[in-house]
Amino acid sequence: MTEKNTEFNFWNDHSRAFLAAAYDYERHGVMEDADCVADQTGDCGDSVKIYLKLDGEKIARVQFEVKGCRNTNACCNALAGLAEGRSVEDAWKITPDAVADALETLPADNFHCAELCVGCFYHALGGEENKGNIE
Repeated sequence: MTEKNTEFNFWNDHSRAFLAAAYDYERHGVMEDADCVADQTGDCGDSVKIYLKLDGEKIARVQFEVKGCRNTNACCNALAGLAEGRSVEDAWKITPDAVADALETLPADNFHCAELCVGCFYHALGGEENKGNIE
């Protein structure tokens, strides 16, 4: 009798949504004309800086810098996809669970990455501004 291999295979077992978000770097970088900026470092050591460009009461663009793992990058991209085009008021309803759901296969032990991204996003929405660089 052979034992079935139940080890997680990164490329085969993750959803396409997760893989696309984990390796998307289109939104990376500093947004010089951002209306709102916030940064935060998680207990795991990952750092996120989120930039928001508003068009009236709508979020026109989300850009970010990440110093951390692919899971944090995936969460930031999922968050951006959920936030862009929404009103600021409605964007407050985005939760870490919504980010994880958008990715479909965020590992449970990396849920803190979604919490980090959403927490930083809330700080940006609240107008907490810190324009220093992530070191």
